[in-house]
This record gives sequence, structure tokens and C-alpha cells, in this order.
Amino acid sequence: MAVRRVFVFAAICVLTELTPGSQGTQRCVKCRSRGELGSCKDPFTMNVTQIESEHGVEVQPCVSHWCAKSTEARSINNEYGTATERWCLQRGPEDGEERCAYTKWNGKKIFMCMCQGDLCNTTSSLAIVSALLVISPAYALRWL
Repeated sequence: MAVRRVFVFAAICVLTELTPGSQGTQRCVKCRSRGELGSCKDPFTMNVTQIESEHGVEVQPCVSHWCAKSTEARSINNEYGTATERWCLQRGPEDGEERCAYTKWNGKKIFMCMCQGDLCNTTSSLAIVSALLVISPAYALRWL
């Protein structure tokens, strides 16, 4: 009887680890591109299979369960265009809230979104929140 309980408990643990959205291994897209032709820019339309075959774009495990996407403002002379980057955060925000906001990162002004969940930095909902905050921060905050 005790062996059966241990087996059932182990099976539940394994299934929980494999269930999307569980506290198991989560993944984030990692990429960076600049300008109109980059594979990392919005709208991000690649699925996991396409990501595996795309040069410069990868799916990486993310222990923190927090992914990010940033858009760097164009340079003053528009020489390089807009850079978009997606990656796994080492840790999420202290309050545990997903958000998008303008911030400074490595000395540059960027628009950054942080989200929690498997491959969340590829979703259209992240793009919608980003667009709302760019268009009207006051309006978007009503929905958050």
C-alpha cells in the first residue's frame, strides 16, 4: 500500500512538471534584431518548430519563469533602426506583477515588458499591452 502511494505521488510530480503553465521548466525566446528585416521584431509570428530552424533565434530554459521583451528607441540619426530583444530574466519583479514600461537598461532608454509563463515573450497579448501603453498609458492602466 505504501509503495502504491509513493508511485502515485511520483507520477503526479512528473505530470505536474510536464504540464504547460506549471511550475516546471519554462522557456523563453532569446533573440535580438535591429531594423525591419530582423526575425525578433513584432509581430513575432514564429512557432517553436520555426524557431528551431531560424538563425539567431532560440528557445532557452528559464529557471526564473520570467521572460522579457524590449524595444530600444531609434538612435538620434535613425542610422540603425529599432532594436528588439527577447530573453529570460534572472529574476522577476519583487511584486510578481507582469508589466510594460519605459526604463533604462545598460544606459539606454528602452520599452520593456516582463511576463511570466512558458514562451510568454512571443505572445500577442504582450504586444497588445505594449501597444496600449505606447498609445495611452492612462487608458492602458485601467486594464492592468
